[in-house]
Amino acid sequence: MSKTIVIGGGAAGLMAAGFAAQQGAEVVLLEKNRDLGKKLAITGKGRCNITNACEIEDLIKNMPGNGQFLYGPFYTFTNRDVVDFFNRRGVPTKVERGQRVFPESDQAQDVIKALARFVTVNGGEISCGESVAEIMAEELPEGEGKKGPFKKVTGVKTIDGREYRGDAVIIATGGLSYPGTGSTGDGYKWAEALGHKVTPLKPSLVPLETREEWVKELQGLALRNVKVAARAGQKVLGEEFGEMLFTHFGLSGPVILTLSDLVVAHMEKVREPVTVVINLKTALSREQVDSRLQRDFAANTRKQFKNSLGELLPKSLIPVMIKLSGIAEDKPVHQITRQERQGLVDLLTGLNLTITKPRSIKEAIVTAGGVVVKEVNPKTMESKLVQGLYFAGEVLDIHGYTGGFNLQAAFSTGYVAGVNAAAAGAKDD
Repeated sequence: MSKTIVIGGGAAGLMAAGFAAQQGAEVVLLEKNRDLGKKLAITGKGRCNITNACEIEDLIKNMPGNGQFLYGPFYTFTNRDVVDFFNRRGVPTKVERGQRVFPESDQAQDVIKALARFVTVNGGEISCGESVAEIMAEELPEGEGKKGPFKKVTGVKTIDGREYRGDAVIIATGGLSYPGTGSTGDGYKWAEALGHKVTPLKPSLVPLETREEWVKELQGLALRNVKVAARAGQKVLGEEFGEMLFTHFGLSGPVILTLSDLVVAHMEKVREPVTVVINLKTALSREQVDSRLQRDFAANTRKQFKNSLGELLPKSLIPVMIKLSGIAEDKPVHQITRQERQGLVDLLTGLNLTITKPRSIKEAIVTAGGVVVKEVNPKTMESKLVQGLYFAGEVLDIHGYTGGFNLQAAFSTGYVAGVNAAAAGAKDD
């Protein structure tokens, strides 16, 4: 019987361990935390957006980080396979806005429990609280002078000196984001020690800091159905429609996180601030917004300006918009000039903020960068340099937008790694 060691008890690791065990391998999963799936537990605000119900080609398009590498894994273990996997294991799902797929219960813990049961029901062993110190490997003499593999894995050693011998080792340790969940970059260190290259690690799906101090007054305000554009001068880097959130430092929320990938890439390349433009009234043209203002002002003609915007804006946003408009808050509505009204229309259809930098990688949902995918076989997830070494999930140089794409990548690569690690080990027996 082949022996497979999986390092990491997150989405990719649990899926890999379960399918390796289902294929008949003797499997042990080592997780350094006391609990499984700590990062999985907080995804989707604790609801766990397991995948996206779009077409496979769209899955690939929504993976700006080496999406083409995932062509095989996505078609091998599809988003429909993921939904079916959880449905058959007592986790019914539902599809929400943007084709995001969630468990009906809105509980990430149901996903984690289903994955853990999948491992143990198939005979796999899960050992939590065990930190791996190194991956053991021996030289392959036939690898000399060739492209590889140059080594063969023999097992792993934990920090307390315990050794686990195996035919295959799957690294599924995640990235550097949310280090409190255990994602501290261990997998990169082991990969480099075995000869793999690791591309620079950057934050992706990350909140953005702004130069404007007034965002602090809006902390906690969520805006829905807004269009947000990221611009560098006259160039539009990207546009997104949906929900965003003001924070004490700047901006967050789904549309901001999605745009952050483009913003971070541009700022690293050009090293200049990026402007984010928010259209608060996307259902109306500029002319219609002006007409709406005129109607509201006509209905509130005897009121002061500060008391005339209640039907148009969230309460907490009104003082900020008044300040930015330059119109005195106690000015009677009927005295507001056409020029002042046009300036207010400009704000409603194009509220500008200056992005100075992203938050740190510790606050990013996903890590961009990782193990170079050219050194990994996408059909099997096996290293091209080290026989019996496999990778799955975020430790690879892959990343996607928000909306279930990153978890789909974790599940697909986990499936491929698990099945092939078990099969390869069986051949060696």
